[in-house]
Amino acid sequence: MQRVLGAATSLGGAVLFAGIAVEFFTFDVDAGTRAVMFDKIRGIKEDQPSVGEGTHFKIPFIQIPVIMDVRSRPRSIHSVTGTKDLQMVNISLRVLSRPREDQMAKIYLTLGTDFDERILPSIGNEVLKAVVAQYNAEELLSKRALVSEGIREALVERAAKYNLILDDVSITHLTFGREFARAIEHKQVAQQEAETQAYVVAKADQERKAAVIRAEGEAEAAQLISKAMAAAGNGLIEVRRIDTAKDVAHIVANSRNITYLPSSKGGSNMLLNVGGSNQH
Repeated sequence: MQRVLGAATSLGGAVLFAGIAVEFFTFDVDAGTRAVMFDKIRGIKEDQPSVGEGTHFKIPFIQIPVIMDVRSRPRSIHSVTGTKDLQMVNISLRVLSRPREDQMAKIYLTLGTDFDERILPSIGNEVLKAVVAQYNAEELLSKRALVSEGIREALVERAAKYNLILDDVSITHLTFGREFARAIEHKQVAQQEAETQAYVVAKADQERKAAVIRAEGEAEAAQLISKAMAAAGNGLIEVRRIDTAKDVAHIVANSRNITYLPSSKGGSNMLLNVGGSNQH
């Protein structure tokens, strides 16, 4: 029995020692993070490498690992700035940033663990004001892709000085003041009115041209009739009168009402087309 108790005590002591060793002599670096080792004796050197993922040894009470996130993190940057034509614009950016893994010690020494909070808002506002001031209000709308590219290039260049990598920079919000919005609305209304007036003018011009063509046609027809009359005398007029009389007689004959056609010699009238009526 004493042997069993002795073995259990030894095993418990070994487990306790192993637990203490793991707690004080090792540390873990999770996925997506890196560790910067702070030495209480030597401190941190800017060129020292960061510690990668996994379990690593440390000297207890001397070395303290500082865990830092190296994954891309989103951040929104807002700014109210002026355009080239002195219009106020409210613009927002979405930025995905991460630190350079080979410069983790320097980033920690100069910026700390909240490096993105310290750097991105300030350089973001500065870049937005500088780039937006190069365009007028209308160009910000019509050349949005060019503006976004200019902001991205300038922001990437500025962030690189602080050892930050920007994976994405995009404009998420772009609005103007009320005065500019009203000016845009008035301009659109004026453009629509101008287009309407242009259509009216074009229509009137076409109608004028059509009237001229009709007048020219009628004049030419009158000249042809005059020439025909001069050549054939009153024969053409008689032919036209006979054709007209035929047309009138055809219309009267097909009428449903009782119609009397006066005799050309002053005699009795002739009844035409009593259509559906049995009266005599």
